[in-house]
Amino acid sequence: QVQLVESGGGLVQPGGSLRLSCAASGIIFSIRTMGWDRQAPGKQRELVATITRGGSTNYADSVKGRFTISRDNDKKMAFLQMNSLNAEDAAVYYCHANDVVGGGGSYSSSIWGQGTHVTVSS
Repeated sequence: QVQLVESGGGLVQPGGSLRLSCAASGIIFSIRTMGWDRQAPGKQRELVATITRGGSTNYADSVKGRFTISRDNDKKMAFLQMNSLNAEDAAVYYCHANDVVGGGGSYSSSIWGQGTHVTVSS
């Protein structure tokens, strides 16, 4: 069974940086798209960034120029470098993987991690 585990969240001051990591475990043959969503208290979950297996990226307007998504296909990992963080970036950040082909011919359209908390405060 494929699972995603996020790490790297924590407390950061406004203007600071954090790097989130997402590791996929299990027998995995391919993952088409990996990405990050976030959900702040009392708000809807929103898409932050995605990256395809080939490296094409997409960002929410609110993070363009500040966040950078990347992935290591060999290690089945995705990363989110977050710079110039502000209070509006505080949220639980969730990693997701789409179109996952695993062992035994298994297929999952979407898999989500448990999330990692990002707090922005002075």
